[in-house]
Amino acid sequence: MGLFSELFGWWTGNTIGHRFTLWKNGRFVGEDEVGNKYYEQVRGVGPLGKPRRWVVYDRLAEASLIPSGWHGWMHYKTDVVPSDSDYQARPYEANHRPNYTGTDLRYRPNAEERDQGQPVSQEYEAWKPESGNA
Repeated sequence: MGLFSELFGWWTGNTIGHRFTLWKNGRFVGEDEVGNKYYEQVRGVGPLGKPRRWVVYDRLAEASLIPSGWHGWMHYKTDVVPSDSDYQARPYEANHRPNYTGTDLRYRPNAEERDQGQPVSQEYEAWKPESGNA
């Protein structure tokens, strides 16, 4: 990231203050295949009684971009750093997919398939409001 974006782009997630905190309190632990960098607190403990753990995103600061092995490390499910081990994602651990809402790739079921359900029973009577009841 450039100096300008770190000074004025707080929304990118890596600011000068964040960089100073990592320099003073953090120890580089590893990097994932996406380019995110992971750090752990060197001295003391965080509010959970354990050393804090940070991620500096390579691109967009979106938590779903953390691979499953690093997610387990970030949330204290394991203390084994995935880059130090032979971690292999399990078959049910899916890769990241962005949110396609508002794009041409959004989920849009076919109306014909949606209307293939059971017909409405003849016993059903639609509710109609009575006049005078407000």
